[in-house]
Amino acid sequence: MPVIRSSEAVTHEIHGARFVSYATPLTGSKELCAWRGEIPAGTKAPAHTVNREEIFHLLDGELLITLDDDTHRITAGDTLIINPGATLSVENPTDRTAISWVTTSIGLQATLTDGTVITPPWAN
Repeated sequence: MPVIRSSEAVTHEIHGARFVSYATPLTGSKELCAWRGEIPAGTKAPAHTVNREEIFHLLDGELLITLDDDTHRITAGDTLIINPGATLSVENPTDRTAISWVTTSIGLQATLTDGTVITPPWAN
């Protein structure tokens, strides 16, 4: 059983948020990826459509999540199930950083509204 120490996690930053990856193929995972997301106050990430199911659990803080055409205010302890093909945007309208935990299958890609495809290194 691989143990990934917090000191070994790899940090990536994109669109104003920080992604700290723990479970990836590089750390020994065969099917799943998992990371901690840090969404600073005032951050509004661009809308993107995912090709894999994601489980998004908010550990701390509060966010506005728009999933397809429905906007939800979520707070610590809430979990979202984001199905493949869903369009997601995340906004932190508060004055403190929100912390999330996300799990998905290896191979996640996100397509921005302009057609740009992002293959996040923390999910592949």
